[in-house]
Amino acid sequence: MLAELAARAGYSVVSLDYFGDADLRRLCPGISLLRDRDMGYSPEILVNTASELDASYVIYGASLENHPRQVARLAREKSLLGNAPETLQRVRNPQQLADALKAAGFCFPQTMRPGAGLVPDPALEWLWKPLRSGGGHSVQIWPGHFTQEGILQEQLDGLVGSAAFVANGLESVVVGVTEQFVGDEMVGAEGFRYCGNMLPPPLPSGELQDLLAQVRAIVNLLTAEFGLRGLNGLDFVWHEGRVCTLEINPRPTAPLELMEQAYDLHLFDAHVQAFSGQLPRFDLEGALQDGTAAAKAILFAEKDIVISDASEWFGQGIRDIPYSGDFIKQGHPVCTVLVTESSAERCRHKLERRVAELKTWLY
Repeated sequence: MLAELAARAGYSVVSLDYFGDADLRRLCPGISLLRDRDMGYSPEILVNTASELDASYVIYGASLENHPRQVARLAREKSLLGNAPETLQRVRNPQQLADALKAAGFCFPQTMRPGAGLVPDPALEWLWKPLRSGGGHSVQIWPGHFTQEGILQEQLDGLVGSAAFVANGLESVVVGVTEQFVGDEMVGAEGFRYCGNMLPPPLPSGELQDLLAQVRAIVNLLTAEFGLRGLNGLDFVWHEGRVCTLEINPRPTAPLELMEQAYDLHLFDAHVQAFSGQLPRFDLEGALQDGTAAAKAILFAEKDIVISDASEWFGQGIRDIPYSGDFIKQGHPVCTVLVTESSAERCRHKLERRVAELKTWLY
């Protein structure tokens, strides 16, 4: 997704990732740890390999925000267009994030760490989350005992959402808000696994405006408090009329391609320009009145499969396209489906149809 946004904005791109999907290979040159090196994934291996790339600047994607030491290594050899390691350490610390939000009167779920001497209220629902988490991996209903590498967090009812914003260290501009799809059986996901987004969230107009006003206030506060720069994401629960922050993802996030498509934005360029202090002029309220909706869903394999000829998927609103002959294990991602429509309801129906068609093709 990042490579596609960058290429669309006219930048010369080289990619480094694990899967090396077929559509990425058509888009730009790069290195795949799996296909080119037959290597497993780790942040250390990724950063070691980055030294081979002929590029002046580096932008990191999902999960590296949990590894500030590796980000620091990236920044030694290339100019970093991303939040600095010191920023990552602070904003990814649940206690520091909670303190900043609560001091300003914003909602943050009750959160505790092992060894803090706190006792979970048995009348509340609790989730166990790993400290270095991403995409809902390993999040579970609290099993009733602590482990060392994680946090216990109150589970709140409500719409699970996300917002994307671009920041210059002092101020920010919100470029979109979405509903997050979590553990959706339609796409073969389970538990708390992230599996897509709907833009905008399916809420009444007045409620959506209230949500947006709170999101703006929260991201402006956190931008100034932590010095956030470039494109960032806010994960939240819309709970009883309040935006309850779950975490900040201090790097470009998954729903950006929906926002660029629906609102005719140039978000990769906005990310780059933010490091010179420039922010885009964008009226999200006006864009929301247009009524355009967009959605993406990650399709997970419901059983072990071998991909036949996937060449027909190109140009059909499908991304992360596997190669013909690829073996994909049950529970692993197959591809990503993108759709747009004139309303959130029509968009959801269209997404369901496209997913059903792909399942028929696969199974």
